[in-house]
Amino acid sequence: MGSNNTARNRADQMFPVLAPADIARVEQFGEPRHYAAGEALFRTGDRDIGLILLLSGAVDIHQHDGTGHAVDVAHHEPGQFIGEVSGLSGKPALVDGTAAEDVEAVFLSPEQLRRLIVAEADLGERLMRALILRRASLIESCAAGPLLIAEADDSGRARIGNFLRRNGFPFRALTPTEDPAVAEMVAAYRECPNSWPLLLLADGRLLRNPSDTDVAHALDMIGEAASDRVYDVAVVGAGPAGLSAAVYAASEGLSVLVLDSRGFGGQAGASARIENYFGFPTGITGQALTARGFVQAQKFGAEIAIPACVESLDCEAADGIHRLRTEDGRSWCAHTVVIASGARYRRPPLENLDRFEGRGVWYWASPMEIQLCQGQEVALVGGGNSAGQAAVYLASQGCRVRMMVRGPGLAATMSRYLIDRIEANPAIELMTGTELVALEGDARGLQSVRWRRRADQAEGEAPIRHVFLFIGAEPATAWLHSCKLDTDRNGFVACGGDPAYPLATSRPGVFAIGDVRAGSVKRVGGAIGEGATVVAQIHAWLASRATEQAAATA
Repeated sequence: MGSNNTARNRADQMFPVLAPADIARVEQFGEPRHYAAGEALFRTGDRDIGLILLLSGAVDIHQHDGTGHAVDVAHHEPGQFIGEVSGLSGKPALVDGTAAEDVEAVFLSPEQLRRLIVAEADLGERLMRALILRRASLIESCAAGPLLIAEADDSGRARIGNFLRRNGFPFRALTPTEDPAVAEMVAAYRECPNSWPLLLLADGRLLRNPSDTDVAHALDMIGEAASDRVYDVAVVGAGPAGLSAAVYAASEGLSVLVLDSRGFGGQAGASARIENYFGFPTGITGQALTARGFVQAQKFGAEIAIPACVESLDCEAADGIHRLRTEDGRSWCAHTVVIASGARYRRPPLENLDRFEGRGVWYWASPMEIQLCQGQEVALVGGGNSAGQAAVYLASQGCRVRMMVRGPGLAATMSRYLIDRIEANPAIELMTGTELVALEGDARGLQSVRWRRRADQAEGEAPIRHVFLFIGAEPATAWLHSCKLDTDRNGFVACGGDPAYPLATSRPGVFAIGDVRAGSVKRVGGAIGEGATVVAQIHAWLASRATEQAAATA
């Protein structure tokens, strides 16, 4: 499945051959299918392809891009199965499958696949590992997904690339002249700066400077809102807290919907390395940790809609049903709502800030930003753990980092292991008692920054083209104005008014967890713990409400 480390090092786990006993177990959950030689089992974009187990014959898997170029991805024979992570949720297929000869197979829908994985634990573990590794291989090898076309330093390329990467969606990034077929196709847009970046889909559609939502709709990532369905739980936010709540709720049989405006992982998903999370002594990237939770939630049947920016919550309906409406006009209903929308990155009061956001000013440090600033001098503002992780990561990728903090040092805001690492790294210059005061640039983006020492008001300036801001966050609660929840003086959601439901808000059936909750510890471990805890309280609340309704109708 492409030339990459995952395919080379873990091929046996990616493409296992099932024994007859395992085949018999799979057959109990699926239905027989026959495909004639040359027949398409599925095409790129087809939905609801869970897993296909070959009993006889052979199937070729290949990928094609919008230029018509095709790449062989895999060849499956009897005892092997076809599928990857999208099969858990029925999202569109990323590749084509064609019968190389007459095929007898067992077809499993996404629901049947999830039932198999849960019911047959040991076999399910092997299947899940293969599905996850296949998606990882597609991402590493760029052997599937759309073509992202822009110059290497185009900020829009970083924006869209980050959106796709944060949602675990494979893509291939090219410059306009890197591929002759692509160069000819996009030549007409070379003098149209507002058209870039371009996104070429497998079906030949070309999107010009699309928004994240445009991309998601074009790739059929979001799905349709079921306005007539009432979920047991709607979780707003797919960070560690929200994903944890989804996993525990779905695994216990509750119907779960997860909505997020950008991608799974939240702020934690942008962390280059988390080294103080229990069970990972060598550390783990935020993307890897939250990606596991994302897949795990789908394994148990949670429905996830991204991007879906919730605009309002109606929690006063006479029937007790909570209704959420997104900015694009879709609506969703649930018996309970878990607010896990976390916090938004704080924006300093700098002139021109909005002008350079995404064009030199960044709120996270990922491989996409590294492509733009590798080997350059950068500025990083902030003194918390996220700032420390980002500084160490940027330095490890060849950047020279000016780390600016307003306070006298890092001891009050950062873990000791990160402080030691920063102090030992000659590529990081710690500038204490310093604040960023100005951003300068032009149509190309940020070109220089100016800072000021607080002690003597002395100013300095440098031709720095990339600034990373990690100065804390504010609660993401603007969408809750219609629900009139109690908050603390800083806008974080207040909970605990009822001792029986410590994570319940001032509105019945509405709970809050993670960074958005007043008094939370603002750590990944704490958020995940609250996600598990809130599910027990939801069960109790639903049972109590059912008892009350039964008594009222008796």
